[in-house]
Amino acid sequence: MDYNSVRRKTREVRVGKTVIGGKSPVSIQSMTNTDTKDAGATAAQIRRLTDAGCDIVRVAVPDREAARAVYDIKCMVPDVPIVADIHFDAALAVMCAEAGADKIRINPGNIGDEGKVKSVVDACRRRRIPIRVGVNSGSLEKKLLNRYGAPTSEALASSALDNVAMLERFDFNDIVVAIKSSDVVTMTKAVRIAAERCDYPIHIGVTEAGSERAGIIKSSAGSGSLLLDGIGDTIRVSLTADPVKEVITARTLLSCLGISEREPVDLVSCPTCGRTRVDLISLVNEFESRMSELHPPRRIKVAIMGCAVNGPGEASDADIGVACGTGEGLFFSHGKVLYKVPEDKIIQQLIDGINSFRD
Repeated sequence: MDYNSVRRKTREVRVGKTVIGGKSPVSIQSMTNTDTKDAGATAAQIRRLTDAGCDIVRVAVPDREAARAVYDIKCMVPDVPIVADIHFDAALAVMCAEAGADKIRINPGNIGDEGKVKSVVDACRRRRIPIRVGVNSGSLEKKLLNRYGAPTSEALASSALDNVAMLERFDFNDIVVAIKSSDVVTMTKAVRIAAERCDYPIHIGVTEAGSERAGIIKSSAGSGSLLLDGIGDTIRVSLTADPVKEVITARTLLSCLGISEREPVDLVSCPTCGRTRVDLISLVNEFESRMSELHPPRRIKVAIMGCAVNGPGEASDADIGVACGTGEGLFFSHGKVLYKVPEDKIIQQLIDGINSFRD
């Protein structure tokens, strides 16, 4: 998929070394779940996230001690764009801007009156850092709840656009918009409304998506549908799991849609059936567990198939593939049979073949 051919046109917003919007790659975000006041533990988790492919990391800032820790965190991971996540207290946002945060996330609706919002805008303007207008169904303004009766898609979009307009009245345009809901349909509809009415880059994601299993499904459905229509400049997959898994899932989603080539391989494997004569599930799991060992010269398509029917024929477009028989694997490339190896050598041979791959 040539994402830029269908992509919604937006402004560019710089968050540290990462550019969001325009024709920049869709960036991956996650959020630490350490105590932000523990700068060392937080910085260590940030390094794990960036090693997994995270571009931007958000940290919770619930109090002044956490805000002061932002400075120490930035000193420990100076090259990682850090977003300070603020609720209710404008003073904390100002502190984080002055401490070196690369972006401030606020929901203007729960920060207070316009004077408090302006104090955040002025601090961000001085430091030349952007503001993420973050709206979600759990913190919708009372006036909008009264008007729409519930946190509907229209209510969420109105909240985001009203708050963007407030920042614009302060002559501030360095903005990223995020509209979140735990309901997939509500989120996608709200984002589509906002996407039609502004040209700011949009951060997408299903919030509070649930467990790893449910969250992956909800995020793939919600964020995936938006991305296929060219909407989305930066993404977070929200999971009740290790944040590193959020990054890996987002990376895989972007690769599956053809938007990114961060995954070294596009793996296809058959669902198994009565013709399968090897433990294909274990073979695929072993291969996935060793993907960090893969270093092909470009993203390549790899097939692990359970029999000859689903082998060189159906997977004939694979750069490297193996069709498994009784106790052995038949290796092929673009439908051409190469050689056989014993079952216990299949995965190592596959890894070696990928790393030695040449067009």
